[in-house]
Amino acid sequence: MNNWMSLLKNGNKPALLAAIVNIVIAGLKAVAFFLTGNVAMFAEMMHSIGDAANQLFVYVGSALSRKAPTPKYPNGFGRIVNLVCLGAVLIVAILSYETIVGGIHHILHPTESGGLWINLSVLGIGVVLESFVLFKASKEVLHDAGVEAKGFSSFTKSFAHLKKAKPPTKLVFMEDLVATSGGLIAIISVLLAHFFGWFASEGVASIIIGIMMFYVVGKVFLENARGAIGETDEEMLTHISHLLAEDPDIVDIQRVEVVKEGEFLHVEIIAEVATSNTVDYVLKVKNRLLTTILNQKGIQDAIISLVGDDGVQSWTGSNSSNLIENRAKLPE
Repeated sequence: MNNWMSLLKNGNKPALLAAIVNIVIAGLKAVAFFLTGNVAMFAEMMHSIGDAANQLFVYVGSALSRKAPTPKYPNGFGRIVNLVCLGAVLIVAILSYETIVGGIHHILHPTESGGLWINLSVLGIGVVLESFVLFKASKEVLHDAGVEAKGFSSFTKSFAHLKKAKPPTKLVFMEDLVATSGGLIAIISVLLAHFFGWFASEGVASIIIGIMMFYVVGKVFLENARGAIGETDEEMLTHISHLLAEDPDIVDIQRVEVVKEGEFLHVEIIAEVATSNTVDYVLKVKNRLLTTILNQKGIQDAIISLVGDDGVQSWTGSNSSNLIENRAKLPE
């Protein structure tokens, strides 16, 4: 039990915060929907339920992914977070479908719903709380990317660095961005229905919210599918390759692999050193390189093999593309 609790403490904090907030919001929206019968509120309720479930799964998955390797699982558990995110988006996909179907039905058979101030109050509270979580998630995105920002600039800058965020952080950010936008759309639809008599607007809002949820499903599914398979981090691959190329003791680089393992990176290197070096000296070079590489952001483990210079130049000195293209031809 203590091991589980210590693991959960290391889970993704924005995901836990978002889950708690969405549970509260889902409860408020459920009450409002049953009191008013508002279809846009139903869409928002479904959205919040899906987000809460997702974010709880993601929080637990991000915690489990940090579990240390075992003899039975020597490669560790890093990709668990990708698998959890894949499962989470399936829930969102089902709720997205139900939301769109409900919206279409309301457009074909529009009905008037009451409780204007109940709907506006609940949706307003939801937008405020979701905005708070979104702001926290944007700061976590910048933290993952190693970028500093203060105030509202954290939110604007987070879009440019979203690709560098960890899978759980990215999922929370995208879900809360849709949730905040969806809340505003639902408010507009309620006002249109009440003041202009366009009751179908609530159905239109439901469809728009469902489509936005489907966008998150597609985006997150593709990214985590690549992560579950084992995707190369091209930016870090280039960075590590140049670190090796600039090292005075490295004569040539045969192979560099930088693979994403959930939230972390796994590095494998085969490099050449001068054949005149002693074994003791080569071991010191290896330990020095290992320390340097493990100090790079996001790298959890590295395997370095140093071999004697074979006289054939593999590294071009310009970028990592030559290595990427020729990795299949290199010895394993």
